[in-house]
Amino acid sequence: MTTQRAVVTGASSGIGEATVRLFRSRGWDVVGVARRADRLNALAAETGAQVVVADVTVQADVDRLRDEVAASGGADVLICNAGGAFGMDSVEASSAEDWAKMFDVNVLGTKRVISALLPVLRSSVTAPDAASIVGVTSIAGHVAYEGGGGYNAAKFAERALFSVLRLELAGEPIRVIEVAPGMVHTEEFSLVRFGGDQERADAVYDNVPDPLVAEDIAEAIVHAVELPARVNIDSITVKPVAQAAPHKVIKGELRMKQA
Repeated sequence: MTTQRAVVTGASSGIGEATVRLFRSRGWDVVGVARRADRLNALAAETGAQVVVADVTVQADVDRLRDEVAASGGADVLICNAGGAFGMDSVEASSAEDWAKMFDVNVLGTKRVISALLPVLRSSVTAPDAASIVGVTSIAGHVAYEGGGGYNAAKFAERALFSVLRLELAGEPIRVIEVAPGMVHTEEFSLVRFGGDQERADAVYDNVPDPLVAEDIAEAIVHAVELPARVNIDSITVKPVAQAAPHKVIKGELRMKQA
């Protein structure tokens, strides 16, 4: 295939939006998927990407996405990026409704999209080429931290989903790649987590030297899928230098220790 095609969920902002832009700049055809038509249409006008308005938590939307992708040229790559965090209360005090929302979008939404689009990938790509499924998880799926209860649980589950999928697809020319970002300063992630409280959202990144930006994660995603078909990067963890772990983030200037 001379032009490869990627489907990117969660494309209306943050990492998904940056990934659409980067793929397009590299000459890829892209289908951007998200709930917000206005933002998707603006992204399409800017980049020339095809867009599909769909909610990954709604099966009928995912079925329609599958049909539109299949009818318009298939796909080589699926980027499962749609997700989110809601709240930072303790396990005891947190809302079960918030947990349900996190599992629905991060875990069940990912499962719905993979189940729907795997047949499209199979029909679009044959060996020696390889299809790729990339899951954008989080370091919250690798290390638990206080206040992370529901998000930790959802991202640990999503990470397990991709680990099992890699085993299930062994023997097919399909790569399964996990990209696990640490602290990424985007316009909406923390704002959504704190229910629209801009002051609390801004405080997360206050005085942190050079947190990651969405474009950094997009670079990792595109790099992984543009490697030769024989190469599978199982998991990439991407953190800013100032972050040693989810619960250990340096504030202020980074300095060498004196001998």
